[in-house]
Amino acid sequence: MAYIQGESRGQQALFASTLDELIPTDHVCRVIEAFVAKLEVAALGFERAEPAETGRPGYDPRDLLKLYLYGYLQQVRSSRRLEAECRRNVEVMWLLGRLTPDDKSIAEFRRVHRDAVTGAGAELVRMARQVGLVKGEWVAIDGSKFRAVSSAQAVREREAVKRYLDQLENADQQDAVTIDGRAVAAALEKLQNDPEPEARFMRMTNGYAPAYNVQTAVDAEHAIIVAQQVTTEANDQRSLLPMAEAAKQALGTPERLHVVADAGYSNGEHAERCESQGIVPHAPTNRAINNKGDGTLFDRRLFVYDEKTDTFRCPAGQTLVRKQLSRKDGCVMYAAEAQVCGACAMKNRCTSTSRRWITRHLHEGAVQRMNQRATAPLMRLRRCTVERPFAVLKHVILGNARFLLRGRDGAQTEISLATLAYNLKTMFHALGGYKLLSALAD
Repeated sequence: MAYIQGESRGQQALFASTLDELIPTDHVCRVIEAFVAKLEVAALGFERAEPAETGRPGYDPRDLLKLYLYGYLQQVRSSRRLEAECRRNVEVMWLLGRLTPDDKSIAEFRRVHRDAVTGAGAELVRMARQVGLVKGEWVAIDGSKFRAVSSAQAVREREAVKRYLDQLENADQQDAVTIDGRAVAAALEKLQNDPEPEARFMRMTNGYAPAYNVQTAVDAEHAIIVAQQVTTEANDQRSLLPMAEAAKQALGTPERLHVVADAGYSNGEHAERCESQGIVPHAPTNRAINNKGDGTLFDRRLFVYDEKTDTFRCPAGQTLVRKQLSRKDGCVMYAAEAQVCGACAMKNRCTSTSRRWITRHLHEGAVQRMNQRATAPLMRLRRCTVERPFAVLKHVILGNARFLLRGRDGAQTEISLATLAYNLKTMFHALGGYKLLSALAD
């Protein structure tokens, strides 16, 4: 039995196919085309939004934006690979009208349009609100670590140079020492020429590595990312307020917005400021555990706070008064007198030190309100809403790879493009190609 045979490479077709006939009418390429055509690229800050009257013509930023959106949807992020796709991929030929920009032009577009790409993402969120895919009532916030371009060795060398310069400065202040000027100049030059000074070691799944902390705010209706930001913070402690404010602005500043987060976002000051702006945070308290002794020591919850006297009452009935204030940590320390604790019959069940210390946050009321609102169903809502987008961004769009652009600004550009691709894909799956095209045409 013979095999199925293809056409001869020299066979001429009587009715040649056009590019438009090769692309289905509900294809994602047509969605990309409709979305980019709807953007006011000049207002968003794209360079060459209007062609110059003199000089060599440049590429339309709309075409390069379409190329990047298609590339990120197909795990093709390298400018050289995108150049190759322009020459061999029929879908890209349709999108760009057979244009074949070189890799330098493609890379330069991504490098200089960080804010413009972020603005385009905000426009897509606004369109999602208009078609009912974003309700703007419940938003989940979370952070995840993404690998930076820098290698671990490069970051270690930079930190070693910083320690060397700090040691020289301390030695110079204390004693008269001989300093090698050439070595200092070489160290300073190495720091100044560091291509990615913001990258720092962060804990990831496989240990510590140079990374950035990517924060996202995801609407609970269809898991569309409404706000995102790249930070250099190793944890999420100071991200609740900025992400909640960014989400509220992206959603059209509603009068009331519910924000759900995990215990890493437990910050009393941020919670109080959120409440003053009509943002209701839901996050469990991130309390320290009394791990001294054999695990049988009194839990902090057994110590009752009296707001009128600003004191705590311990299980033995003694009073713990205010002793220290740490404005850096935003905490107040309470303790009884050492003689009182030493003579207490319940001391061996309370502390293994001379006296028991209790910490209370300066914004304890806001922390408690936020913790009471963080019910188990809302924590499940958080997991179901915000964790899947990170999985798609990391494993589907970025392909388990690190960032390609150096620095925090470069990482922000890449996350903005990846978020644009993710939201476009989510809207495409939620509505279908025909409905989405119809909505973008309105």
